[in-house]
Parts: sequence; structure tokens; C-alpha cells
Amino acid sequence: MSKYEQKTKETDHDVVEFIEKIESMKKKEDAYKLLEIFEQTSGFEAKMWGPSIIGFGSYHYKYATGHEGDAPLVGFSPRKAKTSLYFATGDTEREAILERFGKHTSGKGCVYINKVDDIDIAVLQELIIQSITFLQNLYPSK
Repeated sequence: MSKYEQKTKETDHDVVEFIEKIESMKKKEDAYKLLEIFEQTSGFEAKMWGPSIIGFGSYHYKYATGHEGDAPLVGFSPRKAKTSLYFATGDTEREAILERFGKHTSGKGCVYINKVDDIDIAVLQELIIQSITFLQNLYPSK
């Protein structure tokens, strides 16, 4: 039986270099805005996770199945269609906060936005803090 190999890992790729390769000028501007907001709000330096996720901080998880790994506490990825914002999965308080967030769609652990101008920055900061707090309480570091 083969052990599961985690696909999204922290890399030593340069975050600014990644952002500079974004073709759309507006997406690039938004990525720099998000980079600044996430770094200032989280207090963590940006790191690349896999080829396209900019993550902040990290935590080590271990499921009842024995599967374990590391993941960023919060992050974002400027994709072609929409920008994905990554927050804690399973945080029940997130839905209430998202009601004040602005134009978005959401999935299990992701929130999708078209552009930063569509959202409330103060609410984004609240989401970042809430997600980090939730994960640090769920997975305390040793």
C-alpha cells in the first residue's frame, strides 16, 4: 500500500516572480494588494505552496485516518477566471462573516472573487484572523 503524497507543499519559489508572470494587469494589481493585506493581517511572510498558491503561516494536521501533512493557515491564488482565497475548512463562523464580504462565491475551504474592488477589505482582514485563530485552536503547535 503506497503512502499518500501531499501535492501542495511549501516551496522556495519566489512570490513576486510568480505574481509578475500574471498576464492580466488587473489580476497582477489585485495579487499585490492581496499580498500586502494577507501579510500585514496575518503577520506571516508569503510563501509559495505548490505552483500557484501564495500561503501565509502553516499548520500541521493529522486526521483520524492517519493522513497528515502541512498546509498554509490562509492564502490566495490568482487564477485566470477568479481569484481563490483559502481559509479554514469547517469553520462555522465563516458563513456569517461572508454575508458582509461583498461579491463572491464560496466552496468548502475557498472563497472566489473576481476582483479586490468587489469586496470589503476590513471583512477580508476579519476572515484572515478568524481562519488563523480557528486553525491554531484546532491544531495547536507543539
